[in-house]
Amino acid sequence: MTDTLQKTDWRAIAAELGPVEVIDEPVLIKKRSRDFFWYSPILNAQLKTCFGDLVARPAKREDLAHCLAVAYRHDLPVVLRGGGTGNYGQAVPLCGGLIVETTAMNRILEIGEGYVRVEAGALMADINAALIPEGWEMAMFPSTQDIATIGGFVSGGSAGIGSIANGALREKGNIISLKALSVEAEPQERIFDAEEALQVHHAWGLNGAITEVTLRTVPTRDWIGCMATFDSYRACYAAGYALATSETIGRKLCSAVDARIVDYFPRLDGHVPKGRHLLVALVPREDMEAYRSLIAAQGGTVDLALSDADRQERGIPHVFEFAYNHTTLQVLKADRTATYQQYGVGDPSDADAVARLGETVGNDVWQHHEFARVDGRIVAFDLPIIWFTDEARLRQIDGAYEAAGFTVADAHTFHVEGGGLKNADYRHLAWKKRMDPKGLLNPGKSRAWETVRHLSADDIEAMAKD
Repeated sequence: MTDTLQKTDWRAIAAELGPVEVIDEPVLIKKRSRDFFWYSPILNAQLKTCFGDLVARPAKREDLAHCLAVAYRHDLPVVLRGGGTGNYGQAVPLCGGLIVETTAMNRILEIGEGYVRVEAGALMADINAALIPEGWEMAMFPSTQDIATIGGFVSGGSAGIGSIANGALREKGNIISLKALSVEAEPQERIFDAEEALQVHHAWGLNGAITEVTLRTVPTRDWIGCMATFDSYRACYAAGYALATSETIGRKLCSAVDARIVDYFPRLDGHVPKGRHLLVALVPREDMEAYRSLIAAQGGTVDLALSDADRQERGIPHVFEFAYNHTTLQVLKADRTATYQQYGVGDPSDADAVARLGETVGNDVWQHHEFARVDGRIVAFDLPIIWFTDEARLRQIDGAYEAAGFTVADAHTFHVEGGGLKNADYRHLAWKKRMDPKGLLNPGKSRAWETVRHLSADDIEAMAKD
């Protein structure tokens, strides 16, 4: 593939891609060759010199099909890109080639009873803005909704604001269907139903170019952004678990944040007291009295409870900008020596175990937990701030978490198998063989693909059943 690219006449490719818009200015190509991999110093060292050769911006499905046909004809690697908000280098071209940015494919096609159908490049903030006047909202969205596309979220995301109520993205019913194009001489569009769509979900664009997504929506509510503080992190976490498991209080977000991290939130200065641990939540207005009672019973103080209009008037960001990986971003804005990791809590009800682990791992690990729902049960995962020294120390921290019964979903690898969703399941690679027979989509991102690419799709699928 490298030899082919060295001989490629990119000016001729750009002309052949017409009338699709192309970007050939080196500075802009480099910018679109990056995502948020720099959250990881390990990935930053590995990926910072990886760039594409040309960018195409299709505006409709036919344009995207044309781009894929040109790539197939010339054996060009293709990396699909939305807003570039992924953290693992999903949108970074390891082998150069063509970057296809889908942000111009952004139409909201249909809003119906409990669903929305949109093009892959639609921004999630725009989708929510269209849904709410119709009485609906997205079942979940990431904290980066203002720049993240729905195709990118389905390809590379897994949970977000709303997952505490509606489960992870892979939960049954959240993805209703999607459409994706193959990479062939004449690309074909295939409809993936809810079950098959899970093979395209979180596959990093390896096995098809998503064109449309149909997602579950839920009735919108009058959400109040809440911030409560606590003297200890144990109490903060325990209150988060109590809120997450409450049978009487609705919630769309529930995040516990160590006080040392909160010090890196300058836009909360004067709004929450210094030195206290923070519980961030979204609670419906009708449940606020019960929420305040719960926080008081857990030993906390409600410092902020704002409607969206109140929040805007006071110049405070959305509460979800202090949750999920926006928390990491807030720290990285001030100090790039920080990083993070992804850990699953073995028993989310055991606040003592969480507190003990916080004391065990040391002062270079600052805890931050998100609560979500998976398979109908409440789970918690830690996205701690880790003050990075070297990989050996990072793996020592991983070992301490594992010894305490926590799981590790490594945020410091650019292989799709590293994150936990595609580890031992070859079905998504069987679809890659069908949809991308030359292996042009996002090459280098799957270790397992290199061992099975010579097999037929049926043989690859059979491996998943063994």
